[in-house]
Amino acid sequence: MHILHSHLVPVNIQEIRLSDYAIGIFPQIPSRKGLKKAIKNGQVYINDTKANTGTWVETGQKIELVALDKKPPKIYQLDLPVIYEDDQLAVIHKPAGIIVSGNQFHTIQNALLHNLRVSKAVDAFQLPRPVHRLDHATSGLLLIAKTTAANIYLSQQFKIKTIQKRYQAIVIGQLAQSAGFINQPIETKEAMTKYEVIQTVPSLKTGHLSLLNLSPLTGRTHQLRIHLAGLGHPILGDKLYHNDAPLLKGKGLFLAAVELTFEHPISGNKMNFNITAPAKFAYRLAQEKRRWMIQN
Repeated sequence: MHILHSHLVPVNIQEIRLSDYAIGIFPQIPSRKGLKKAIKNGQVYINDTKANTGTWVETGQKIELVALDKKPPKIYQLDLPVIYEDDQLAVIHKPAGIIVSGNQFHTIQNALLHNLRVSKAVDAFQLPRPVHRLDHATSGLLLIAKTTAANIYLSQQFKIKTIQKRYQAIVIGQLAQSAGFINQPIETKEAMTKYEVIQTVPSLKTGHLSLLNLSPLTGRTHQLRIHLAGLGHPILGDKLYHNDAPLLKGKGLFLAAVELTFEHPISGNKMNFNITAPAKFAYRLAQEKRRWMIQN
């Protein structure tokens, strides 16, 4: 039996049941709901005996949180570029074509222990957890929590929209404005995207291709893909929202998460990470422009 945390009840404790007393004494379990679940699962012991929620707490008792005897997770041996890592979190570069998590074995989450160090924090996860998602076809920066505290803090930052993400995409056509906002609900929910045109090149197949910076101000599923398609400029390679626009066979989706800014959950320091878009972005723009010039 592996003890995760041990607590000694101090003197002069007032009459109180375990379900009320133990809230907050385990760093791994910050909520009442989590505490009740741990007690129900048989993870909480008082003086080496399994406790229940109604157990009375007394001075001098030893209260312990133990780990469930689980089989070690099966690790997916996929090498991932690690952009940053400490005991609380990590930032990795997700390749296109791999899902972040789910019931499949070949996921980013199952590859994390192959690439990240095990955290030494008292509230460390046995298996680090992605804090957000990137589509299967999207590459780029992915934020990983390695502890309970980091997961709660970073998830809350996503909820209140203080974490900033920037993507780059190649879209079909030439936009009417060099920058702007798309404010279009998705499934009746508010959805907003800020965009900026970086470069536009002529194309024999599509007329033009444009490289954009995209900043989602909300976090709806497929938001960027839906918004750009709704604007009449679907993302190149988007099989789901291409609006009958030409697709490049075997080239994938031209969408990448290239910048991530957030506050560190422990130090409070501002963290900012940038990567360049995949090489296929620059190659495709140059290729389309070169072909157009040869024909004209």
